[in-house]
Amino acid sequence: MIFTIHDKIQIPDKTHDKTHNGAMFVSASIDSLGAQLISLKDASGREHIWQRDPAIWGFCSPLLFPAIGNSRNNRTKFDGEWYELAKHGFCRTSEFEAEQISDSEVRFTLCANKETRIHYPYEFVLTLTYRLENGTLSMTYQVENPMNREICYCIGAHPGFLCPMEDGAVFEDYQLEFEKKESISSVLYDLEKLEFDPSRHGTITLENESVIPLHYDLFDLDAVYFEKTASHVVRLINRNSGHGVEVAYPDFGGIGFWTPNGKHAPFLCIEPWNGCAIRMDEDDEFIHKYQVQRLDAHTARSYQTRIRMV
Repeated sequence: MIFTIHDKIQIPDKTHDKTHNGAMFVSASIDSLGAQLISLKDASGREHIWQRDPAIWGFCSPLLFPAIGNSRNNRTKFDGEWYELAKHGFCRTSEFEAEQISDSEVRFTLCANKETRIHYPYEFVLTLTYRLENGTLSMTYQVENPMNREICYCIGAHPGFLCPMEDGAVFEDYQLEFEKKESISSVLYDLEKLEFDPSRHGTITLENESVIPLHYDLFDLDAVYFEKTASHVVRLINRNSGHGVEVAYPDFGGIGFWTPNGKHAPFLCIEPWNGCAIRMDEDDEFIHKYQVQRLDAHTARSYQTRIRMV
């Protein structure tokens, strides 16, 4: 089921057209299958989210839980026992229960069930709340542990933004802009072994810089992943028009950027991560994963991302 939320924003009336009284609406639509953001439109009706196309990428904005990326041979160990765990986990193909809180807010919930326990042995309650306010879409992810013991998981976001977003523009007109200057290198993803190699640099190195000009060759080795950034805000901006989106990720340790290599697809994913795909320096015990989250018995933890159209 699709749920749509709205937010009324005030716009200076330069035309003296009083029909809208200086107010217009931004909107977001979310599919209860995967609790997935499938549309984000500004006050002019311009779409910002990639529209699902199975020929290129059949998702828009999957929720990554309890895994990010792939495990080694799609298998991992919990408490010494082997489990089959698909890339990015099971949320993107799970139906969430939905509750419309208001015109501007909707909440989605997934609880452990017979199917999830086949792949992930823990009990959990996962909620994702979307709220539109002052033109900004906030997403609050909460993981609750109802068990009498600690659980572990990884969690991340995977929104795909249209790139280009404007008629007449091309992918290469855009750039990524961090809020702070960074001295970091992306981590190489080995396409043969399907593992990150933290001892080798990927396609991007920044030396006290904040801007990454985009071109498709950056993604020849799959995702561009930074383990840790000083910034917790990044913009995807058309450097000619200044239009784009801003993504804040205050509660996430790393961030990835992805578009499918070799397809010249008209979108870019901005992916805040707590965790990542299997690394060459890791064994197969899930609890040993990089940036794995650990949650004590009968506690909950929340994470937030925010999207603002600029």
